[in-house]
Amino acid sequence: MLRGKIHRATITQCDPDYVGSITIDADLLRASGIRPNEAVLVLDIDNAVRFETYVIKGEPGSGVIGVNGAAAKLVEAGHKIIIVCFGLMQEDALDAHKAKVIICDEHNRVAESLEYGSTLDETLAAIN
Repeated sequence: MLRGKIHRATITQCDPDYVGSITIDADLLRASGIRPNEAVLVLDIDNAVRFETYVIKGEPGSGVIGVNGAAAKLVEAGHKIIIVCFGLMQEDALDAHKAKVIICDEHNRVAESLEYGSTLDETLAAIN
C-alpha cells in the first residue's frame, strides 16, 4: 500500500560521487511520513525515468532534494519528481489506512497536504 508521497518536488542537486541515496528536507519527510533509510521509488516528471533508492534526512527547512550516486546521472537539477514509499499491511488494517501525500511549491515547501483513503467509499481529503 502507498504510505507516503512527495509530489512535484524540485531536484536541487545531483552528486554522482556520493555513495547513493536521495537527500530530502526533513520537513518534507515529517509531513509525508517517509523515514530516513526507507526505500523509495523516484519518478522523474520531466524525462519519465524511474529508480529506487533510500532516503537520507536533509537539513530541515533547506528545501534540499539531492539525488546521489549512480541515479544522479539519470536526472538533472531543476527536474520535477514524485517520491513514493510503500508498506505491507495486514488486511484488517486496510480500511483505516490513509496515505500521507504532500504537494510541494517551487521552493520544496509543503503547499498542500492530502490523505488518500484506502477504501472505495472514501474520497480524497485535504488536511490543511
